[in-house]
Amino acid sequence: MADVLSGRCVDVFSKEDLVKRLAEGRPLRVKLGIDPTGPLLHLGHAVVLRKLRQFQDLGHQAILIVGDFTAQIGDPSGRADARKPRLREDIRNDMKTYADQAGLILDMDKTEIRYNSEWLGKLSFGDIIELAGKTTVARMLERDDFSKRYFAQEPIGLHELLYPLGMGYDSVAVKADIELGGTEQLFNLLMGRKLQEEFGLAPQICMTLPILEGTDGVQRMGKSLNNFIALREPPAQMFGKIMSLPDVLLRRYWELATTADDREIEKALVLPPRDSKLLLAEAVVRLYHGEEAALEARTHFEKTVVRKELPEDMREYHLTIAGADLTVLKLLVMAGLAGSNREGLRLIEQGAVKLDGKRVDDAQQAPESWDGRVLQRGNHHYVRIKKP
Repeated sequence: MADVLSGRCVDVFSKEDLVKRLAEGRPLRVKLGIDPTGPLLHLGHAVVLRKLRQFQDLGHQAILIVGDFTAQIGDPSGRADARKPRLREDIRNDMKTYADQAGLILDMDKTEIRYNSEWLGKLSFGDIIELAGKTTVARMLERDDFSKRYFAQEPIGLHELLYPLGMGYDSVAVKADIELGGTEQLFNLLMGRKLQEEFGLAPQICMTLPILEGTDGVQRMGKSLNNFIALREPPAQMFGKIMSLPDVLLRRYWELATTADDREIEKALVLPPRDSKLLLAEAVVRLYHGEEAALEARTHFEKTVVRKELPEDMREYHLTIAGADLTVLKLLVMAGLAGSNREGLRLIEQGAVKLDGKRVDDAQQAPESWDGRVLQRGNHHYVRIKKP
């Protein structure tokens, strides 16, 4: 069973401890912490959420910790600059839909959801001093990101050093047997193991999963980098983003973004990249939206992207004003295809804007009549303009 549960994991610290803990014959408490850093969970989060579901399906207790307190510090993992503390109001807004999105993967009726403000918010300054006394600055500087910034004489905020302590204390508070995380979280997970020993608890087993690259094919998937695919992404948009992935990521996405077994993966990877990617896009959309939505998304992609046809159903925007000064740039913003004139200009310069299927190069283009015209941004956003 230990071999099954450690499948796809990068680090298991330690495998021997995992075997022994499983042999106790009781439901283990398996912890996963997620900090609210934006309102959307994405396929990168799904990698560890799916591993948590695997434990859940085998009868173990899933514990999802929403780091509403540690999010105020901000996770410095993998960063080359100091992270600024976040506002509580922003954190609360991000938290609102987390349970609903996690429920796309976890059985939420069997998931223990905790907020680490329950215990971290109650610590006094004296408690924090006592907690900080259980580690050293030298130990903190063993973290790769901290050590690089230290030797490069780049600033490290004192509050950033408290993040691993706070996350580690979460493991003490919930008495975790196992903690899951991405590979960049290993230091934080091991801090939880150390603090549990300091508090007289059995040290947790630390298991890390690979980090999924974003749609740019280079950097890790992240909301701040705008290279993510959200779990709640509309089916057609999710399908299109998968199809735009670099071919070199095919194996990574088959292994980390789907539930396909090794035999299915190898069978898909011997196909031409485009055919493999079509099956991959269907598999991912099916996971979060169902079979019918996956088939519709493929049909939409083949019609609008492959054959360059306009979709039959699209959003309508009814003009409230008329005039010759209604340019493409103005309509982009008015119809919600661009958030500002600056973004609209950027989209036009990138060739991402079309009018009735033809690329727009002039932002000031103004048809005699907008009635019935179709304004398009990229391959997934269409608006039919209607007269006042």
